[in-house]
Amino acid sequence: MQRKVFWVTFIALGLIADFALPILWALVATIPIGIVSWWVAYRSDWF
Repeated sequence: MQRKVFWVTFIALGLIADFALPILWALVATIPIGIVSWWVAYRSDWF
């Protein structure tokens, strides 16, 4: 379950960044998106 939540949030936030930001900023934003997705899936105790 946690793995699925991680990938869903990572892909969703990545797509939002791709459409909202220029390509270079979207690539740079991938690292913080990964950290946020990891926190939501594994550390937040929401799931």
